[in-house]
Amino acid sequence: MSDGSKPEKLTWPLLKRVFSYARPYRRQILGMLVTILISSGLGLVSPLILRELIDNALPNEDVNLLTVLAALLMIVPLLNATVLVIQRWLNASIGEGLIFDLRAGLFNHLQRMSLRFFTNTKTGELMSRLNNDVVGAQRAVNTTLVSIVTNTTMVVATLIVMLALEWRLTLLGLMVVPLFIIPARRMTPVLRKITKEQMSENAKMNALMNETLNISGAMLVKLFGRADDEDQRFRKRAAGVRDAGVKQAVSGSMFFAFLGLIGAAGTAIVYYIGGRLVLDGSFSIGTIVAFAALLSQLYGPLQALVNAPVDFVTSMISFERVFEVLDMPLEVAEKPDAVALKDVQGAVTFEKVSFDYDDAGTVGFLSEVERHGMESVKKVLSDDDTSKPKSAANGNGATENGNSESAEKSQARTWALDGVSFEIQPGQLVALVGPSGAGKTTITYLLPRLYDPTEGRILIDGHDLRDVTLKSLSEQIGMVTQETYLFHDTLRMNLLYAKPDATQAEIEAACRAANIHDFIAALPEGYETVAGERGYRLSGGEKQRIAIARVLLKNPRILVLDEATSHLDSQSEALIQAALEKVMQGRTSVVIAHRLSTILKADLILVMNRGQVVERGTHAELLAKGGLYTELYHTQFNREYAPEIETEAVSAD
Repeated sequence: MSDGSKPEKLTWPLLKRVFSYARPYRRQILGMLVTILISSGLGLVSPLILRELIDNALPNEDVNLLTVLAALLMIVPLLNATVLVIQRWLNASIGEGLIFDLRAGLFNHLQRMSLRFFTNTKTGELMSRLNNDVVGAQRAVNTTLVSIVTNTTMVVATLIVMLALEWRLTLLGLMVVPLFIIPARRMTPVLRKITKEQMSENAKMNALMNETLNISGAMLVKLFGRADDEDQRFRKRAAGVRDAGVKQAVSGSMFFAFLGLIGAAGTAIVYYIGGRLVLDGSFSIGTIVAFAALLSQLYGPLQALVNAPVDFVTSMISFERVFEVLDMPLEVAEKPDAVALKDVQGAVTFEKVSFDYDDAGTVGFLSEVERHGMESVKKVLSDDDTSKPKSAANGNGATENGNSESAEKSQARTWALDGVSFEIQPGQLVALVGPSGAGKTTITYLLPRLYDPTEGRILIDGHDLRDVTLKSLSEQIGMVTQETYLFHDTLRMNLLYAKPDATQAEIEAACRAANIHDFIAALPEGYETVAGERGYRLSGGEKQRIAIARVLLKNPRILVLDEATSHLDSQSEALIQAALEKVMQGRTSVVIAHRLSTILKADLILVMNRGQVVERGTHAELLAKGGLYTELYHTQFNREYAPEIETEAVSAD
């Protein structure tokens, strides 16, 4: 935090690690220090030129000296401007290079985090680490630190010159320095509090815009006719930003005006006392003028140095937040001696696999930090953060009044999977069925190693997934989820995500197999059509068929499918089913089955309940057992697909 309510600490290990990131830029840093020294020296030349002009050139009517001094008054600023440009270039090279190194390192590390990390971390927090905190880290190095070095150099150099000119006037000028420090120390927490208030109001406004101006939010506003209400809510938030901005501007202006008056008072004292001494013949007029110019170069850096250390420590907190991410261990890590999967046949084995979503092991989660960004807003629409729900679930499917689902029906439990074992032969179609929450999706997440099992192991062709390279595993497994995600880019680019070097012929062949080519070809822009955010410009069936085409283009040996088509129209459902049948031919397929036709075609049906495989076999074998599968058959498949059952029965005869 930076409001003064909590002291920040600066540790040597943190500084040492920060300096390690600056090591590649040590030449630029050295060059920048040289430019700071040169710029500080040039800044002290002009007052000395004025002194020489007033004390020697004008009284002695020395035209040659006057010409030289006038030329120097033009050359010195020109040289100083050139040095400052070089300094700025070096500074920017260091800062932007540091941003690149940190941002690239963060993104690389985040790409290798497990799915568990992302399900437990807010996207806004990740964006802040990649943007706000990285920029804050850059600011600490090439703004705050450079400012401290520059102002310190300027203060020291100016004091040396002033003492060399006249020590008594120097002491007079330093008399007002405490008047800079004391008010600044008292006003800084106030200004920070006002700044925090402004940023908080701005965060609330940004959060409201983010919630209501995305596709889903805008649709909800329109469907419920709340446009006028949201307009009023936004005006209220924007008014808060306006009022806080005015308050900050006025307070800052008053504070800096007060500091300016103190500087003016110091200059007036020097002029008055120095002027009396000039009248007595102790000083020259040029010395007084030079001192007045030097004082302006002393008071400005002193004002900046008053709170620079606190600002530096505060900005260094950004490095801590960046390092927190970089230090997080990889849950799904690749072994140094991992082997690449080759010539995969498609045999899959689960050996006593158990999994707990809440058990992160040694993997931690990002800490909640209070920052002045959108992610700090706990409630977007509500203004009252103190309200609490009157009742809540206790985590076991029961509310506070004690009512709960029966133990037999509820899927609430600690372990998502509990000792699951099964084998799939190459080329087999395995259907996963069971109640919602039984653990079917968890199995499909473990197979491509989005998570690692908490206990047990998973093998492909006898290779433990932990012993193979992640890239080769990804190449062998294709997955189509129920909720298809498309990038806000062209359909071509979304398809090429599976195989970047695919030819147009390969793309069209995959789309024909997925029954989507004719639709795309009929679009005005064809494959160059932009899908829209999350693919919102397409229907659910169209997105799903594009996802199938994308997997076909990848051409994996093992398929993992969530065959959810109940929310689609009959035509889209039929097209997707036909596409899936083509996709599954000759491949090992694990399907979360929702249709009886798929279940009847399955070589093996695994019936899941409460994280365990409670039944396994073919359709006929499971019906004969009269267990959970029979119950699901009569309560779900039989009612939902009665016409299909008759058709399948006839074809079976």
